[in-house]
Amino acid sequence: MSLLEKLKRLDEGIARVRQAIPEVPEDAALCRVLLLVGERLKEQFESRLKPFKLNDSEFRTLMMLFSRPDGSSTPGELCEFTSQGATNMTRIADALTKRGLITRGPSAEDRRRVVVRITAAGRRFVQKMLPAMIPAVERTFVGFTDTDRRHLSRLLRKLADNISQFENEAGDPP
Repeated sequence: MSLLEKLKRLDEGIARVRQAIPEVPEDAALCRVLLLVGERLKEQFESRLKPFKLNDSEFRTLMMLFSRPDGSSTPGELCEFTSQGATNMTRIADALTKRGLITRGPSAEDRRRVVVRITAAGRRFVQKMLPAMIPAVERTFVGFTDTDRRHLSRLLRKLADNISQFENEAGDPP
């Protein structure tokens, strides 16, 4: 089923639910739209990563290291950034190490601490891979003006701030 068909069914379903329970806010539909669009974006993104033999969590790990000034991080920071647990981060690091894209080793400052570092081969890999993905990203936002992009970014960040504040108030981990 296409994303547009899913959205049409979603709108119809929410309208019926709101008839039965009028206090259901319009925001319930907006949350579902965001989830559906997010799921589809992730599916499309992961299909673009397949030719490079990467999944989304491996890509995010590699990109975090690539974007760091010194090309390194700790497993804990990588877990936080990629929203992965320690066990999965070990699997990710194993896969990227096996491909020669990263290294793992003790920190020079504290031998008890592990440091993960992107290799020169990892940097070359990102520099080759990333430009190949740009056209797909651009197609995703066809018809968006620069103002549309800024507004969408601002609104999504505002939503993220609301979610973060709610989690903090509720005592949930951020």
